[in-house]
Amino acid sequence: MDPVPTRTHASVSGGGALRKYADVIVGSRSPWRVLYFEWCGLLGGMPGAAGMALRKVFWPRLFAACGKGVQFGQGMILRQPHRIRLGKRVVLGERCVLDARSPGEAAAIEIGDDAMLSVGVMLSCKGGRILLGDNIGVGPGVTIQSMGGEPVTIGRDCIIGAGSYFAGGGNYNTERTDVPIRLQGKRPMGGCRVEEDCWFGARCTVLGGVTVGHGSILGAGAVVIRPIPPLSVAVGVPARVIRQRESLPGGAPV
Repeated sequence: MDPVPTRTHASVSGGGALRKYADVIVGSRSPWRVLYFEWCGLLGGMPGAAGMALRKVFWPRLFAACGKGVQFGQGMILRQPHRIRLGKRVVLGERCVLDARSPGEAAAIEIGDDAMLSVGVMLSCKGGRILLGDNIGVGPGVTIQSMGGEPVTIGRDCIIGAGSYFAGGGNYNTERTDVPIRLQGKRPMGGCRVEEDCWFGARCTVLGGVTVGHGSILGAGAVVIRPIPPLSVAVGVPARVIRQRESLPGGAPV
């Protein structure tokens, strides 16, 4: 469905707080966009089947793209939804946060077909991009964060356990002791990439600069700070490979 149309001949006026809200939260000063965002926000808190049905009617117009059959849970938080692309039959659980505040990106968050995000999942972009593939399952309380132009990409058919954390960017320089860490700038890490068909147990952490190869399994609580080869089983802090998954003659892992 097409996004909400803009009216270029008018913009939000008035106090600085309103303009800042329009710029940061809505991502547009168009009065039409701001009012439509507010209307959809009211629908976001509506419980039960009626709330879900009304969100299904009105919310798709907020996004850069929204496929058919998307379900929006109660209490979701959206930031600049016109930078978000949703595939078909995506399920977004209650209290999910989709924060696409990346002014340089036309599509800061992209979620593939048949993806399912459970309760309280947070996707946060601050000058970055998050791309989730088709058929992905994301457990409750997962946080995926991309900053400073360092994307997080998670391939199709991945399963992510509850409470896990994925980071692209965000590591500070710490060399100087005479300057607060927060003022020393961020260290380039190269983003975070997870290939297709991986399974992460609960409370895994995957940091920037890491690639997890396809078909890998990460045990609960693993902290991934270095690349994981394809078809690996890895556990621990930091995560280490304890075995390789074998492949059948047809190529299917066991």
